[in-house]
Amino acid sequence: MAFADLLIINANVMTVDTARPRARAVAVAGNRILAVGDAAELAALRGAGTRVIDAQGAALLPGFNDSHIHIFGGGFELSGIDLAGLSGRAAFENAVRSQLGKRPGKGLLIANGADYTILNAEAVITRHDLDAVVSDRPFIMFAPDHHTAWANTMALEMGGLLKGKVVNPGNEVVMAADGLASGELREAEAISPVMALNPAAERTRLGLTTGGEPENLSAADRAVDRQIMRDGLKHLARHGITSFHNMDGNLYQLELLDEIDQEGGLTARGRVPMHFLPFMDISELDKAEEMARRYTSNRLSSGHVKMFMDGVIDSETAFMLQGYASRPDWRSDPLFDVERFKDICVDIDRRGLQIAVHAIGDAAVRATIDGYEAARKANGARDSRHRIEHIELIDPTDVPRIGELDILASMQPLHPPGNLCFPLQPFLDNIGEARWKDAFPWNDIRDTGAAIAFSSDWPVCPVDPLPGIQAAVTRKLWKAGLRDHRQTLDQAIAGFTAGGAYAEFAENEKGKITEGFLADLVLLSDNIETIDPEGIREMTVAATIFDGKVVYEA
Repeated sequence: MAFADLLIINANVMTVDTARPRARAVAVAGNRILAVGDAAELAALRGAGTRVIDAQGAALLPGFNDSHIHIFGGGFELSGIDLAGLSGRAAFENAVRSQLGKRPGKGLLIANGADYTILNAEAVITRHDLDAVVSDRPFIMFAPDHHTAWANTMALEMGGLLKGKVVNPGNEVVMAADGLASGELREAEAISPVMALNPAAERTRLGLTTGGEPENLSAADRAVDRQIMRDGLKHLARHGITSFHNMDGNLYQLELLDEIDQEGGLTARGRVPMHFLPFMDISELDKAEEMARRYTSNRLSSGHVKMFMDGVIDSETAFMLQGYASRPDWRSDPLFDVERFKDICVDIDRRGLQIAVHAIGDAAVRATIDGYEAARKANGARDSRHRIEHIELIDPTDVPRIGELDILASMQPLHPPGNLCFPLQPFLDNIGEARWKDAFPWNDIRDTGAAIAFSSDWPVCPVDPLPGIQAAVTRKLWKAGLRDHRQTLDQAIAGFTAGGAYAEFAENEKGKITEGFLADLVLLSDNIETIDPEGIREMTVAATIFDGKVVYEA
């Protein structure tokens, strides 16, 4: 008889398996789940070398699968100045000044998580506001969505942006009335010249900004980058995440993760795409096929292509069917010509690869659906599981098409304004009250039969899935009469576990606590089924088990 290496008893085991939704104990042997049942059923599997964990009634779940993060950039941002949740000029200035002494030197200073309304309700931030706090070194501050940043005068000068810069549609160096840059930078092309002042920071953004590979790296550079990636992995393990889907991509990130794995340091299964950008020739998709061929294990894989169709609503860079309520004559521009986008989708689908597209405005969502429909018509229907990331606004006539075309909806429970991550404004005013009913329509999409996967979009929002689960089950209405899009607890947990597994074609070996599945588990600090839903985010992870090994313990 094979004995268990690890036995977890006295747990509320939420298996996410409809054949046996609840159990009390789980046995692990090697990197697989050996048995699921109660303590008496599994007692015979306990040997002299078996480690036993008494959960004392706490919940045991499948390891969390965050199906949309940016691990390289997120790992780097762990060392930045955190402005999340701050409001008011005094709070902002105090937070930055308190960190200046801890970050000596003249290099680029980076802050993250600044709400658009951090200084005032009108969401107007200028380089002069930043100069008042930091004027003697370059300083850049990111909005939580990372689609907008604000730079001080020195950063703009050093980045060659103070007098403006010609950038492609969808990107903008915002100019002030005096003919100089205001300090606001919209989208990657406008932001990158400042971030290039810190070579390590820019390397972490390559998968997002160019999809290219770093050049002329020294051994020291590579060591720095491996440590950034390790920091990111450690952060995931602390929050019970045993699988992740990166949503910016290049080969370099896979290579770093592979090197860490060879050293025995991998603590989560990673899936990294090729990022295809508008300036690329379609022949560059050969790289996506090469990445898919090189990485095929259940620890590291590729196999999908990421694209961006637009920006975000808060900065008015999301592509809209109608004008913004705040700016009726402006719909923004798609990052891809919509007809060319269809051709690209056809080619990616022909290669047997999955597609994932960032689409936030309702016009961007429609263009993405049209692209997937074109691929199906050209190549025939297959189990493609093409994805749309975010779907923050969708025209009601397009909702049924998501189910009809078997599109996977990749949603972030923390993203709706007022739902633990973002403030209500400027989002609600920008789309206008008439369109509130069409924003983040989780249950409308669920009703179509479409698959749904939940995620954090870290570092846009905190990577911890527990606030995400709370946000999913407690979502508030913006006004009476709107549809209730709250999720059940089981739906929310499945979105962060089985949903992510399905999104990467791995539903037959992870995402559930089932005999024979990979031993990726998370033990919480309490029983998530019995605590007040408004207190879920206060819970913590007691232990994270990855590939049968405990990789984090509180």
